[in-house]
Amino acid sequence: MENNKRGGNAPIACQLEADKNYAWCTCGHSENQPFCNGNHKKEGATPPTIFSVTEAKEAYLCTCKQTSNPPYCDGSHKD
Repeated sequence: MENNKRGGNAPIACQLEADKNYAWCTCGHSENQPFCNGNHKKEGATPPTIFSVTEAKEAYLCTCKQTSNPPYCDGSHKD
């Protein structure tokens, strides 16, 4: 169940709302990067990571899926 792929080559800046749940795509198959659209089910890939923030903020979310700090970009796409 790990038919994952790279979802992009650079992070995406997102305006995150406080106390809202987000589903970050871990598999790379979503057409709505960096968020999950459910494609992991038909692709046999990993499910999303659900997260929220306590304060509204802008964040750079990973699309390469190699980050060591999911869902946030850590520069791994450069390697």
